[in-house]
Amino acid sequence: MAPKAKEKPKPSAAVAPAIAIEDLFTALNRHIQRSEFDQAVKVADQVLSVAPNDDDAIRCKIVSLIKNDNIDGALGAIQEFSRKIDHDFSFLKAYCLYRQNKLDEALESLRGQDGSSASMLLESQILYRLGKFDDSVNIYQKLLKSRIDSLEINVVASLVSAGRASEVQGTIDLLRVKATSSFELAYNTACSLIERKKYVDAEQLLLSGRRVGQETLMDENLADDEVEIELAPISVQLAYVRQVLGNTQEAMESYTDIIKKNMDDELSLAVAVNNLIALKGAKDVSDGLRKLDRLLEKGDGTQKFQLARGLDLKLSQKQKEAVYLNRMLLLLHSNKIDQARELVAALPGLFPQSVMPVLLQAAVHVRENKAGKAEEILGQFADKFPEKSKIVLLARAQIAATAGHPQVAADSLAKIADIQHLPATVATVVSLKERAGDVDGAEAVFDSAIQWWSNAMTEENKLDIIMQEAATFKLKHGKKEEAARLYEDLVKSRGSMEALVGLIQTAAYTDVEKAEAYEKQLKPLPGLKAVDVDGLEKTSGAKATDSGPSVAVSEAYEAKTKEKTKKKRKRKPKYPKGFDPANPGPPPDPERWLPKRERSSYRPKRKDKRAAQIRGSQGAVVKETAANANAKPNQTGNSKGNSQNSSTEQSKPSSKSSKKKSRR
Repeated sequence: MAPKAKEKPKPSAAVAPAIAIEDLFTALNRHIQRSEFDQAVKVADQVLSVAPNDDDAIRCKIVSLIKNDNIDGALGAIQEFSRKIDHDFSFLKAYCLYRQNKLDEALESLRGQDGSSASMLLESQILYRLGKFDDSVNIYQKLLKSRIDSLEINVVASLVSAGRASEVQGTIDLLRVKATSSFELAYNTACSLIERKKYVDAEQLLLSGRRVGQETLMDENLADDEVEIELAPISVQLAYVRQVLGNTQEAMESYTDIIKKNMDDELSLAVAVNNLIALKGAKDVSDGLRKLDRLLEKGDGTQKFQLARGLDLKLSQKQKEAVYLNRMLLLLHSNKIDQARELVAALPGLFPQSVMPVLLQAAVHVRENKAGKAEEILGQFADKFPEKSKIVLLARAQIAATAGHPQVAADSLAKIADIQHLPATVATVVSLKERAGDVDGAEAVFDSAIQWWSNAMTEENKLDIIMQEAATFKLKHGKKEEAARLYEDLVKSRGSMEALVGLIQTAAYTDVEKAEAYEKQLKPLPGLKAVDVDGLEKTSGAKATDSGPSVAVSEAYEAKTKEKTKKKRKRKPKYPKGFDPANPGPPPDPERWLPKRERSSYRPKRKDKRAAQIRGSQGAVVKETAANANAKPNQTGNSKGNSQNSSTEQSKPSSKSSKKKSRR
C-alpha cells in the first residue's frame, strides 16, 4: 500500500496577518499626515482587533481622538486600555483633563512624571490657566535652554500675567529673538508695554505685528476671513490702546466693526463687547445688556450664571470678572434691582478671591436705601480679610459719610494704617469727628499725626502743616495754652511768620508778656511810619493826618475835580422863533400833550336815561324800543302832540260804543 502523501503545512496565525498589519499601519500613518483623524481612529481599531495590545496603535487612536476634539472618547479609551495593559497614560489623561478645564485633576495626573519637556510644558500651561503665574514662569525659565518652538511666546505671556512686565525685554534679549519675529510675540510684547503704560510704543508694535501677521498668513495661503480671525486679538488690543490714548471715537468704531463681523474668535469678540460697554458707560444700557447676554448661557443646578462654553475655557479669571461686573453695573443703571440682587448673590461663589462682589453688594443695598446694611457687610469683610480691606474701608467711609454717619466713616478711615497720618486723611477724619461732636477724638487724631511726623524720616515732612492746623483747631475750641505751645514750637523750629502771628494772637489771651516779647520779632509794615497810632487809639475812628500819601491823593483828586468844573461853560438857551423872553405871556397848558381823556378838565358824556326799560321774561322784546332809543332830540317837542293824537284815537271807539248802546 502506497504511503499517503504529506499535506502541505498551513501558515501559522502569527505569519499570515503580519503583512496586513503593516498595510494598516501605512494607511494609519497616511491618514494622520493628512489630518484625517476619523479614518485614523477606524484603522487603529482594525489594528487593535488583530493585535489588541499594540502600543503604537493605542497611542495613535488616543491622539487621533484628541486631535478630532473627541476628548470624552479619548478619556474613555485611556480608561479602557489602562485596565488591559500596563502602560502609563498619565500625560495623555492630564492633557485631556486640561482640555476639559478640569485643571486640578489634570495637575494631579501629572504628579510623579519624569520631568520631560512635554510634561513640564503642559504643567506650566495648567498653572497659567489656574492663575498661578509665578509658578508658571518658574517652569518656563527652566525650559529656556530646551529647544522648544515658540517657547518665547508663552514665556512673555506668563511674565505679563504675573505682573513682571519689566522682565520681558530682558528675556527676549536672552533668547536672542526680536519682538517682531512673529505676530504672536509682537502681541504679547505689546501687552507688556501696555502694563508699563507705554501706550505709544505699544501702538507702534501692534501695527508692526499686524503687518507681519498679514504677510505670514498670506504666505500660508489662508483666506482673507481666516487672516482676519487670526489677527483679531491685535485689532482689539489696538482699539484699546487708542481708547486709552483718548481716541475714543476711533476705538468705538473699531469695536463696533469687530462685533458686526461676528468672527469665530469668541475671545476677541467678548473682549470687544466688554470694552465697548465700558467705553459707553451709562449710555444705551439696554443695548449693552443685549450684547452681554449673548456671551452667557443658562446654567443648571447651583451655577445659574455662566459664560458660554468656549469663553469659559478661553477667558482668564480677570476677564470673566470684568464681564460679570459690567453686566451688574448695567443692571443697576437700568434699575433692574431684582436681577442685580440675584446676580450679586452668585458673584462671591464665582470669584471668591476678589473684593468686587462685596463692593457691588454694598452698591445694591445703597440703591435700595439700606446704607446701614451696606456698612455692615463691608465692615464684616474688612474684619475677615484685613489684607484686602483698604478699598473696602474706603467705600464704607464714603457710604457712611453720604448717609450722615460721620462717626462710622471716621472709624473706617482710622483702620487704614498706611494712609493714617497723611494730611488729607487727618483733615477728613478730624472733620468727620468734629461733625459727630467728638472734639476730643479729633484732637487725638492731630496729636497722633504730630507724633508720627516727628519721628518720620522722610524727605517731604508734613509736620509743619499738621502742627499749624492742630494749633488752629485747638484755638477754635478754646484750648489756648496748647495752641500757643504748638505755635511756639513752630516758630522755634521752622521760623514760620504765620505761626508767629498765631502765637502772638494766642499768647495775648494767656501771657501778655510773651506776646509782647514775640511781637518785637514782627517786621514793620511799610507805609505806617506817618500814622499816629496813639492818636488813632484815642479817637473813636480813623482820622486823616495832615501829611501822608492818602491826604496827598485826596487833595490831588479835589484839584482835578475843581479844574473840571471850571472848564464847563454855560450855553444860552434856545427859544422858538418870534418868542420874546421879556414878555413870555401866559404859560402853556402843562397837559397839552396828554390825550383828552387823561386831562383833568375831561368830562365824559351822559348816558340817555330816558330809554324805555325792558320788562318781562328773559329774551322778551318790546316793540318800538329801538325806534324810541334812536329818536332824535329834536323830536321831543312833538311828543305832546303825539300824545294828544293817541288820546283822540282812543276816544273814537268809545264814542261808537256809546252810540250803539243808546240805540238799543
